[in-house]
Amino acid sequence: MQLGPRPATLGLLLLCAAAAGAGDAEELHYRQGEHRADYDREALLGGQEEVDEYVKLSPEEQHKRLKSIIKKIDLDSDGFLTESELSSWIQMSFKHYAMQEAKQQFIEYDKNSDGSVSWDEYNIQMYDRVIDFDENTALDDAEEESFRQLHLKDKKRFEKANQDSGPGLNLEEFIAFEHPEEVDYMTEFVIQEALEEHDKNGDGFVSLEEFLGDYRRDPTANEDPEWILVEKDRFMNDYDRDADGRLDPQELLSWVVPNNQGIAQEEALHLIDEMDLNSDRKLSEEEILENQDLFLTSEATDYGRQLHDEYFYHDEL
Repeated sequence: MQLGPRPATLGLLLLCAAAAGAGDAEELHYRQGEHRADYDREALLGGQEEVDEYVKLSPEEQHKRLKSIIKKIDLDSDGFLTESELSSWIQMSFKHYAMQEAKQQFIEYDKNSDGSVSWDEYNIQMYDRVIDFDENTALDDAEEESFRQLHLKDKKRFEKANQDSGPGLNLEEFIAFEHPEEVDYMTEFVIQEALEEHDKNGDGFVSLEEFLGDYRRDPTANEDPEWILVEKDRFMNDYDRDADGRLDPQELLSWVVPNNQGIAQEEALHLIDEMDLNSDRKLSEEEILENQDLFLTSEATDYGRQLHDEYFYHDEL
């Protein structure tokens, strides 16, 4: 089954990597419609090592840390977790771990430990050598040319993230390079990069035809394949908010940047649907503790990971 069109630059591929694998993970997570807690524990905790660490916590310590997390999610301290509070917490968790990962990468990329990552250091970490393509010379081999284009666009993103024009990126700039969706000054760059890739007629918008890329219907087929129907539905119902048949720059941004807000809202609704025992559309501490296993295998606790991260369960967040 084809996945449909995706932004073709390496930077945007990195942004969409999590979403690209979501379909396969969803099939494993909900096999034949049944929720698999064992999959959550083994795969989504991050591996056997994390599962082992989770098991090491005594029930009392699990209970204590979970109650601390519940208290932090409850922003208005009314004793209940609403959809909005759960969604906000999950989005915060996404961002926290993305930033933690970027900080760890920064240390690995900074080969000479001078507090900045140069373009050469980035190349060495990524490719084990420094790569330098001529911007004006295309390569004959199609795959090599595709890689050249991706590499040059990565270099442009690196240069855009480098606000102080120093020899390398400091930590904040490196985060902007790795996660431009989290940094305001990178937004315009992300939009322009996407327009360069998809806006074939240069009108500043992306039409449905441009959105679908090189797809052309088989003249012998009676209808479009399923994946094209899915992509058309996404274009019309998810991205083209003003229904004018094209994506403006802000609508384009909602396509090329991962929709963590939407994912978080879906998970919040799922938890309420599964755990709300009295149908008041919010969760009490008692309801959560009654369904502790479900809560600990959800994105609300990053599949139990937060119970091992003092940032989340410590009294002062």
